[in-house]
Amino acid sequence: MSKNLVIVESPAKSKTIKKYLGNDFEILASYGHVRDLEPKEASVDVENHFKMKYQLIDRNKRHVDAIKKAAKTAESIYLATDPDREGEAISWHIYELLKNARLLKDKTVHRIAFNEITKSAVTEAVAHPRELAMELVNAQQARRALDFLVGFKLSPLLWKKVRRGLSAGRVQSPALRMIVERELEIEAFEVKEYWGISAELQKKRKFFAKLTEYNQQKLEQFSLINDAQANDALETIKQAANGSLIVDSIVKKQKRRNPAAPFITSTLQQDAARKLGFTTKKTMMLAQQLYEGIDLGKEGSVGLITYMRTDSTNLSQDAVNEIRMFITESYGSESLPSKPRVYKTKNQNAQEAHEAIRPTSAFRKPDEIKSALTQDQYKLYALIWKRAVACQMIHAVLNTVAIELVTENRAHRFKATGSVIHKPGFLSVYQEAKDEDAEATDEGTILPEVKEGEKITVNDITAKQHFTEPPPRYSEASLVKALEEHGIGRPSTYATIISTLQQREYVEVDKKRFKPTDVGRVVNGFLTNYFKKYVEYSFTANLEDELDNIAEGKLEWVPVLEEFWQPFIKQITDIDANVKKSDVTQEALDEDCPECGHKLSIRLGRTGRFIGCTNYPECKYTRALTKDGEEPQEKKAEPEIVPDRKCPSCESDLLIKQGRYGKFIGCSNYPNCKHMEPLEKPKDTGIQCPKCKKNNFVEKKSRKGKVFYACAGFPKCKNSFWYPPIEEECPKCHSPILLHKTTKKDGEQKVCPNEECDYVLNIESNPS
Repeated sequence: MSKNLVIVESPAKSKTIKKYLGNDFEILASYGHVRDLEPKEASVDVENHFKMKYQLIDRNKRHVDAIKKAAKTAESIYLATDPDREGEAISWHIYELLKNARLLKDKTVHRIAFNEITKSAVTEAVAHPRELAMELVNAQQARRALDFLVGFKLSPLLWKKVRRGLSAGRVQSPALRMIVERELEIEAFEVKEYWGISAELQKKRKFFAKLTEYNQQKLEQFSLINDAQANDALETIKQAANGSLIVDSIVKKQKRRNPAAPFITSTLQQDAARKLGFTTKKTMMLAQQLYEGIDLGKEGSVGLITYMRTDSTNLSQDAVNEIRMFITESYGSESLPSKPRVYKTKNQNAQEAHEAIRPTSAFRKPDEIKSALTQDQYKLYALIWKRAVACQMIHAVLNTVAIELVTENRAHRFKATGSVIHKPGFLSVYQEAKDEDAEATDEGTILPEVKEGEKITVNDITAKQHFTEPPPRYSEASLVKALEEHGIGRPSTYATIISTLQQREYVEVDKKRFKPTDVGRVVNGFLTNYFKKYVEYSFTANLEDELDNIAEGKLEWVPVLEEFWQPFIKQITDIDANVKKSDVTQEALDEDCPECGHKLSIRLGRTGRFIGCTNYPECKYTRALTKDGEEPQEKKAEPEIVPDRKCPSCESDLLIKQGRYGKFIGCSNYPNCKHMEPLEKPKDTGIQCPKCKKNNFVEKKSRKGKVFYACAGFPKCKNSFWYPPIEEECPKCHSPILLHKTTKKDGEQKVCPNEECDYVLNIESNPS
């Protein structure tokens, strides 16, 4: 039997660690937490200094039994769970179980932790073990007790005041509040019309300039608010321009752009959502796999990245030295700044002993290990690798130019801006992603060489109508960013917060954006009206800071719990006694019931909100609300009969019907006859599918009405794209087609549909 027993959390680590430590070490996994609070209120004894009663988690009993069996014969035990509070608590729980089973007599027990699963890190940890850090354990116990007490007291109150089966969480509730408040902003938003004027100019090539001054007055957003004003301005400017504009000033500058810091948990989740379309949950799952170890064939199992739950942008000196060496060898010494870059961590409570997320070796290039990874593992590893390498590279240099042009009478002024990359620097490796709703930039726009006083030909001057837009709903990336900015939760909890809100059906995802459900609105209303203090962003953030201070040994955990508990339980008692269910689930309307004359209200039912009489159950009058909370305007029209045609299956009339996904033609004899066909034949693009080489691409609509382009041979050939195909060969990989991609962020582009090819060509277009 092995003399040394090493206990880790995950079995995936075992292979990697075993390879480094050899046969004198037996590696066993706890499979996560081994103990949790008993599922009853007395598990946290609020009268006895919050003493906590734990029980063994049933699903992990056999793993604990295996650990106990191995511990009997081992001389030394190494607790090697993850290097954070949760990992420290798991080690402590394992220690307590072994101690209670009297298996630690005459044995040495060590706590070891490593930020990366590499030979040097693991052997260094074994050579320099430490004691269990009870400050970290107590911080985790305090968090668990808080979450348990809030859930055990607040959830039953929700059952009584809203609906059975509901629950509320300490950090999920402020996150829900964010989503609901954003939805209320959107609903209250008043759309305003405004107009912009731009000139299409010509010198060797087309370029565009926007009107900035009209009649010697600065043009504000709402200077032109209707078509009459815009058309008057257009005529005045065209007459003054008389076919040309004069270059009044040229300002050329060079600006530097520095690389972003290496990833921490939140920024990794944001960039993976923006660039790869990954959910936070998926990102963390893949990162865990990369951290624990991937079988690379001859090398065996290797941990590819450092620990992925971190809020520190710190890099070890060894890592910085290796990255700089890699940059010199791969990109040349000119791509390396004279001194290593040091990044300041924004979170004041970040543990600087931890590192940012980085590859365990910069020399392990993504493409060289691609065959050993799944497609998603490769994408995430490449993202982490590129960001880490780029963070130590030289800045990028951009040439910017701003040209101001005026009409001959100088009453009207236009401005054209452009920016091109002069020296790519770190941009040759990595560029940080932006949210879809981020403001567009002029990067990539090349303006012609002009001289002051030169007349530039005007091809056309046009006015374009615009409307103000409400703030966008939160995406996964923007919600994580907002949670981080408000200090709600910590890096390891963001994915759980988001998935919990979805599991409880408090929010739903619409076009990759979070929208509150009716139940979510009511629960949020209840919490913000009656527990306002506890869903305040500042309160939640301050509580997180106190947990951090417990972890650092600056605070004792029991007084923190006592300070929270007394006012919280008093609030629970008061609301239980004084608030009626109708106060929470009904919203009064200034409208009388048409049947009994009592007032109507918006109420919450099993399937969502509806309008009902406040005199229920004596009066049972109800009417529906649409999903957007407005009453339906009119009754559905009867299906229209298709003229001059009969059902080819049963000779009955054919009807134009409305289904979940739009209109279609169906048999009037349904359900006896189930014949159906599309209302219109799909539009043929005339471009052959390169996959099956038999059918053309046709224009179709998804279930949610979004247009996409698919092979007409579906379902035999499932080749499809969200953007229209172009019959042009990719100059890089020779794919027979390109896609015409249009986004708010990047404008119009030609892109290669081949996932392994990064060919992109910007298409000049008239700016909005």
